[in-house]
Amino acid sequence: MTHARGTIRQMWQLLEPVHATLYYAPEMFDAAAGLGHAVDERWPSYFSYRAAPLGPVGPELVNALFYSFSPQMVERYSAPAWLTATPEQVLDARAGGMDRVLRRLLGDRIGSRDLDEAAKLARRAAEATDTAGRPMAAANAALPWREEPHMILWQAATILREHRGDGHIAALQAHGIGPIDSLVTHAAVGAAPEQVFSSRQWTADQWTAARERLAVRGLVKPDGTATDEGHRLRTEVERLTDELAAAPWSALAPAETAKLADLLMPPVLDIVGTGLLPMQSTLGIGMTYE
Repeated sequence: MTHARGTIRQMWQLLEPVHATLYYAPEMFDAAAGLGHAVDERWPSYFSYRAAPLGPVGPELVNALFYSFSPQMVERYSAPAWLTATPEQVLDARAGGMDRVLRRLLGDRIGSRDLDEAAKLARRAAEATDTAGRPMAAANAALPWREEPHMILWQAATILREHRGDGHIAALQAHGIGPIDSLVTHAAVGAAPEQVFSSRQWTADQWTAARERLAVRGLVKPDGTATDEGHRLRTEVERLTDELAAAPWSALAPAETAKLADLLMPPVLDIVGTGLLPMQSTLGIGMTYE
């Protein structure tokens, strides 16, 4: 890797909040309602917004690419998605909504020299992604770029986080960690309480069966916490994920990546400071793996 592993992880943690506003901002729920989606919960719009770059795909492909969600949940929310609005309509609503979201959240930073520089640096990294074997990254990379710096930054953040996510699935599978196992092992090492992972809507019986299966492998204890081997394996998964996410950043010199991190910090703090995003998620942002 051109950059230290810690730098690769830092850039993910800085860019993820920029992307994630898509799933929580009130403007995005308004846009989803305008398309005809139910907005009493976030999942109808989540599945629609995230899957739209793929085109009118069915639940089977969504289930494969989103990985950690229960198949029943994927079926419930993604099966009717394109009967409500076409992917093209969703993408238009997604872009228009995010324009409004970022203008509100970033305020006077919109149009600033710093935001423009950050957008240009992030775009260089995003355009350097090798999307072979990375379907979610490829689908988003194929979308046209907007002209506004805040939208360029958002699209770059989206491409890079989906590139990382595609690699994370590969890392999990390389270590024999299936969809629900990925959640159980992440809860076991303390990434977030089990209640947070229940958002993926696996049943209690499925969770128990996964824990028992992982206990046989020596990865979790009877109380659900990780064994030493469980911590080691999860650390290896995260290390490989970071390594697989590193390639796009070779497009930037270390000084440029450090500059981008400095430029991102104020707008990211603006976003996080609104309280819009949950304090804990299934991603384990903030966890350290040595």
